Amino acid sequence: METAKNFMNTSDFISQRQFDEHIKLYQGYVGKVNEITGDLASFQGRASANATYSEYRGLKKGETYALDGVIFHELYFPLLGNTQTEPGPDTKAIFDSQFRGYDNWKADFKACGISARGWALLIYEQRTGTYRNILLDLHNEGLVCGGFPLIIMDVYEHAYFIDYGTDKSTYIDRFIGSLRWDLVERKISGIKK
Repeated sequence: METAKNFMNTSDFISQRQFDEHIKLYQGYVGKVNEITGDLASFQGRASANATYSEYRGLKKGETYALDGVIFHELYFPLLGNTQTEPGPDTKAIFDSQFRGYDNWKADFKACGISARGWALLIYEQRTGTYRNILLDLHNEGLVCGGFPLIIMDVYEHAYFIDYGTDKSTYIDRFIGSLRWDLVERKISGIKK
């Protein structure tokens, strides 16, 4: 059984109201994961599974959507910082080698966020040992298999609309400007080991 984690609003760019509404959505995903898990445990119609339409297919699609919704939010909320900090040395080295510097990474990450309907991520792609900015329009569509998320930015409207309206660009700038680089650096250091 999934349990919603307790997150506090540690950001200086998201209001408490915006944060609280976002937490309600996250808690809803946790509830749906539990509901779907229970439904699948007692499901008797596997013999009628079908790729075009079946109740089983609907449950399995809902399972990945809700579960990824939980996971991405649990990776996103801790990254919300409240101070202007700099990327650490390992992170800077990745930006230099993979993106030709921090400014190029930032421009590309922001473009991913503007273009995405759901999420923008910096991932470590384990197969090639490279780092990529990717976008996802849905929780369960677009993630690179084996991609390890380092930076996770929610760009669904629910993440910023109360505070920023349609100004997604400013939300993205504020997210990047207040990012918890210490947490990103810790993940990258773990990859290097």
